[in-house]
Amino acid sequence: MQSAGNNALVERMIGAARLDVHTYEAVERDESATTSALIVVVLAAIAGGIGSIGEDGFVGLIGGVIGSVVGWAVFAAVACFVGTRILAGSQTSATIGQVLRTMGFAYTPLLLSFFGFIPILGGLIGLIGAFWFLATATVGLRQALDVSTGRAIGVALVSVIPAAIIAGIILAIFGIGR
Repeated sequence: MQSAGNNALVERMIGAARLDVHTYEAVERDESATTSALIVVVLAAIAGGIGSIGEDGFVGLIGGVIGSVVGWAVFAAVACFVGTRILAGSQTSATIGQVLRTMGFAYTPLLLSFFGFIPILGGLIGLIGAFWFLATATVGLRQALDVSTGRAIGVALVSVIPAAIIAGIILAIFGIGR
């Protein structure tokens, strides 16, 4: 990751998509990468919004970006709590920032949702991106929390419902979503 600026961002996104543990470790340690992680989340949300713009229009795009950012932050917070307090491994030591950064870069495959506007093929490409995201999120949690793959999956499963409820409440308070 010798590059600067956008090149480093793109290189890290590629590394995250490739499930490269060194990329996730670098992002975990680099406190300045939190903004870059946020950029990845926003780009993925914009890609998804463009992919579904025919269904939801411009308002859906804006709501989707806000919802994605809130969802990312809430899930990272809940997963950090679950991973460090409830399902911690013997080597677990993580901060919310570390989980935010690794999970943000894990959003990279969701850029494929951009192609959602293409009949049939777009849905298939989006589905591939969603399953790929499950893999990148697992690696991101595993590296941030310093746990096994199985424990990372457990953290994700235990975290997803409370995170969805909390994010839904936050978005409802601000009138975002349906």
